Amino acid sequence: MKVFVTGASGFVGEEVLQHLERAGHSIRILARRPQSPQIQKLASRHSAQVHPGNVLDAASLLGGLDNIDAVIHLVGIISENGSSTFENIHVRGAENILAAAKTAGVKRFVHMSALGVRPDAPARYHRTKWEAEEFVRVSGLDFTIFRPSIIYGPHDHFVNLFARISRFSPILPVMGSGKSKMQPVPVADVATCFVQALTEPKAIGQTFDLCGADALSFNRILDAILRVTGRDRLKLHVPMFLARLQAALLESIFPWLLGEAPPLNRDQLIMLNEDNVGNPQPAQELFGLKPIPFREGIAAYLTH
Repeated sequence: MKVFVTGASGFVGEEVLQHLERAGHSIRILARRPQSPQIQKLASRHSAQVHPGNVLDAASLLGGLDNIDAVIHLVGIISENGSSTFENIHVRGAENILAAAKTAGVKRFVHMSALGVRPDAPARYHRTKWEAEEFVRVSGLDFTIFRPSIIYGPHDHFVNLFARISRFSPILPVMGSGKSKMQPVPVADVATCFVQALTEPKAIGQTFDLCGADALSFNRILDAILRVTGRDRLKLHVPMFLARLQAALLESIFPWLLGEAPPLNRDQLIMLNEDNVGNPQPAQELFGLKPIPFREGIAAYLTH
């Protein structure tokens, strides 16, 4: 099968490329900067074709999906910067890639959403992910939608961040109470589902939660990181009103001064303070996943 992948250079994207190659699929990736060392390295490593383009530029997608059998759409952001807003990247980007797929005669579409999406979600991240799902559902394509919880793995930006902080700081910051629950899922399981879904008829027209074995509060996730790394650190709970002030300040300073998305935003704070759990059983049964405890999963890379 010839597969077109958006978001291939991201944390999940690189894992998906590895699984696609192992499964014997041929790969074409979408790249805004096709000559960048990272894209060239990915293309060489996985024998992938590169199509220059941007999901926000519909014209740039023309020709990119010719002779393609399936699309894996992974593009998403967790923080905004300039024209890279949640509405643009999640909604408009999905509309553009769906339209390009239909024009090219692609039949199969596998879409990355997020656990917690709903039309009335307080976080714009979740609302725009829901809007994108709605476009996928009415596209007329043979779709599958995956909704992962927090994804972890050797190159993640979540577990590794707090492991690094704990290495140099005696304090780990916790925004709010830290009692909200998540079900962290290994990136390898996520990639397995995306790639197996391409050839699994029972996945067509379905939406799956992708969740790990453990439903853990943020406090317990930090405790697990500390135990695995053998460190003893104090957790400092930052009152939510102070966290919101800090996030608002970062949202103003980073794009203006550095031209970068802020490391913390108010949308993330909203999501951190609501449960992010789901039902992992349907995906586990259909794709043969064997969930492992969170501590065991992170120990595989934090202790090396």
